[in-house]
Amino acid sequence: MKPFYMVLLFLFSTTMINAQENFVKINGSTNVSSFQFFNTTFKNDLDSYSLSEKNLPNIILKVSDFDCGNKMMIRDFRKMLNVEKYPEMTIRFLSLTKDQKNLLAVIEVKIMNQTKKYHVDFIIQNNKLIGRKSLKFSDFNIIPPKKMGGMIVVKDDLDLIFSLAMRI
Repeated sequence: MKPFYMVLLFLFSTTMINAQENFVKINGSTNVSSFQFFNTTFKNDLDSYSLSEKNLPNIILKVSDFDCGNKMMIRDFRKMLNVEKYPEMTIRFLSLTKDQKNLLAVIEVKIMNQTKKYHVDFIIQNNKLIGRKSLKFSDFNIIPPKKMGGMIVVKDDLDLIFSLAMRI
């Protein structure tokens, strides 16, 4: 009966995330399963973002606001990112250019005082700016954790997914 409730909780949480206007998801996996941390609590003053060069998004995410529905995984995530010393991560848009259908952004991701720049393709869909970028824990000098004496190993690869409500 417990697995049924876990599946139901997962489906409900995924539906809730997709209904949010603004969210950031971090998808990853282990040698056993996959995981998804999400943050829907950030917003700017107007609940939506502008595409103007003068007012590009600067998203400040509290590490403690990321959730996956599993208390033990949340605790490990916060410990891995040293939430006490580094309570926030930021995603700052440095530039945004538009071609015929898509937008190309240069973003700066800062985690634990490590900053990396990435090129990200975005699409505009239903007045939302949606983008995805593959990155690695090791990009930020983070060693993916191992559990149960190394029987469970978190893989280095991550997917960062953004959805931002836009004023067009």
